[in-house]
Amino acid sequence: MNRKIFLSLFCFIIALYCLIEMAESADARESSSSSPAVHIIYTEKPQDEQPEAYHLRTLASVLGSEEAAKDALIYSYKTAASGFSAKLTPEQVSEISKQPGVLQVVPSRTLQLHSGPRNLH
Repeated sequence: MNRKIFLSLFCFIIALYCLIEMAESADARESSSSSPAVHIIYTEKPQDEQPEAYHLRTLASVLGSEEAAKDALIYSYKTAASGFSAKLTPEQVSEISKQPGVLQVVPSRTLQLHSGPRNLH
């Protein structure tokens, strides 16, 4: 292998490693923060009550009141999946994950799409 190519490849790998480390470090700082972040909470489909009422009741069991649950609730998913999105602290995420009927809690992420090489954002 040509020495120039080897050095270029080596520098590229080191740069990629540094980027990955920085991203993981940022994720760790973000997850260790006690500030609320939007999460999507997937639940079992409620049998004997309206989905939004079930979602509020589940959220209120962690937040302490229906009023706090209404403030934290962003959206109730009722059609394709049962669940809701809400602003929760890491401690609240841990608590709601233990609630009966809660299947999964995942952080909400927004992804940027681009329509081609000339429209990169």
